[in-house]
Amino acid sequence: MDIPSGYVRQRKSAEQRRRQPRPDYGGGPTPLFDDTSSPSDPATYQGQQQGQGPFYGGMGGQQILSDPMANMAMQYGSSLATQGKDVMEKHIDRFISISKLKYYFAVDTTYVGKKLMLLLFPYMHSNWSIRYNKEEPVAPRYEINAPDLYIPVMAFVTYILVAGYCLGTQNSFSPELLGMQASSALVWLILEIVVITMAMYILSVATDIKTFDLLAFCGYKYVGMIGVLLGGMLFGSMGYYLALAWCSASMFFFLLRTLRLVILPDASHDMANSGGNKSRTYLVLAIAVLQPIFMCWLTRHLLPSQN
Repeated sequence: MDIPSGYVRQRKSAEQRRRQPRPDYGGGPTPLFDDTSSPSDPATYQGQQQGQGPFYGGMGGQQILSDPMANMAMQYGSSLATQGKDVMEKHIDRFISISKLKYYFAVDTTYVGKKLMLLLFPYMHSNWSIRYNKEEPVAPRYEINAPDLYIPVMAFVTYILVAGYCLGTQNSFSPELLGMQASSALVWLILEIVVITMAMYILSVATDIKTFDLLAFCGYKYVGMIGVLLGGMLFGSMGYYLALAWCSASMFFFLLRTLRLVILPDASHDMANSGGNKSRTYLVLAIAVLQPIFMCWLTRHLLPSQN
């Protein structure tokens, strides 16, 4: 029986491959596929190189992305996400206008620096009027006298952090106590806004001031509270009271000059509104006086000498 010459050549090449030394992998696990050997079936080798071997289920990555069912699933998921976002914005808009809220956060670094200087040193500022563009006010980053919520929010968070540091220096820090401090400050702020709103309603004060404006004006006191706590930590009780006196006077002056143009009517009104003018004046004074009281109330107990 004659043996084909091709079969003999294949047997000799197989024996030569077996006699070749195996590569050393440094004691690690032997790989599933040895690069020194090549599959006998060229079609199988080509399929593995293209990602179409048995580990891919006969379908490559490009084929999966180009699959119509996969595209439909991705489009359906994207549409669901868009619909969910629209529904959420509609529900939020029932209570808070997102477009109006974005206005109070339209700030930049230059505005923040100038506004902080204005809050701490308002005595040299001369022009307190707010520019208006048609029926809407100019964004805060273009108008330093415009109220914003970025500084009150950041100042509130910083105040809580500084208060936690003060508690730590007294060896009385705890997450529960820090949470109570944050909750107390937030509750007093909300209560302050509610009382002012009710007072404006009782006194029939019709102004263009909004709830977000009141929140911004009342939230500026946290900037002074941070300065007061820093003065107490660095210079003790004397530094605390000096910083409290300066920040209280600055906040009082700032609110008087700002709210006077918002709540008080123009001087060109007739004298029949003199009674209403007195009520508005008392309201402005009450709001300005409340800020130093809250500044002292929310910071005095954090001094080590007061414990």
